[in-house]
Amino acid sequence: MKAIIAAVAISVLGAAQVSAEGIEIRRNGQTPSVVGKADNFSGHAVVSPLLPPNASTRANLGQVDFAPGARTAWHTHPAGQLLIVTAGKGWVQEEGKARQDIAPGDVVWIPATVRHWHGATATSPMSHLAMTYMVDGKNVDWQEPVSDAQYQ
Repeated sequence: MKAIIAAVAISVLGAAQVSAEGIEIRRNGQTPSVVGKADNFSGHAVVSPLLPPNASTRANLGQVDFAPGARTAWHTHPAGQLLIVTAGKGWVQEEGKARQDIAPGDVVWIPATVRHWHGATATSPMSHLAMTYMVDGKNVDWQEPVSDAQYQ
């Protein structure tokens, strides 16, 4: 767990811009969790924003909890995405490549503009921290859903 916290801290610091605002603390539960939008997720997923982008950082950090069978739609990120699996078993797939297993403690880097999806396996829930970076006010380009045939 210490390695996970260190990886997130380094990522946030690397994305931070100079700010005179001082330390910002976001209290647990400060930003309410939301059910993932049907346009962006298949199945039940809960998104918990942890660090929304602001004037002092381009970083955006959230926790996503996927029920068994739940997954994202195909999507890309203009500056890449960092995933840190915290619980359960999941899958991640880059378009045109084989689906890969992910498990607690795994750290996944998805480079900028790589089309991909991620989510729980068919039989296990999965949770991960997801960090993205804003570029011109945008951190993700959502595309079409992952079909059942693509998911299997």
